[in-house]
Amino acid sequence: MIDPLVQQELKSQLLELREDLMSLHAAEQEGSSTVELDQARVGRLSRMDALQGQAMSIETQRRRQLLLKDITSALERIDAGDYGLCRDCDADINVDRLRINPASPLCIDCASTAERN
Repeated sequence: MIDPLVQQELKSQLLELREDLMSLHAAEQEGSSTVELDQARVGRLSRMDALQGQAMSIETQRRRQLLLKDITSALERIDAGDYGLCRDCDADINVDRLRINPASPLCIDCASTAERN
């Protein structure tokens, strides 16, 4: 089980990370807006650059949403009292792993297995 002081430290990290991601999300809405295809105003290469920028922005937002979901789940696990336990095998997640990624729902063995599949 995780020491309560360490758990509080990790909860603070999660809350701060969530706040940072939410402010980034609000600031990045402009980057994923629809690309204008008016050839009189924008050349072909500029449109391609704009489309690539839009695609990267959309993917960044998708990843940010996944991370926000993981953070919310971790905060719920803290409130439920089962934070630090692997979602798949119920083993303790190493505290060092949680310090690197406090939203991690899996122990290193289950995460390694999931990556291979």
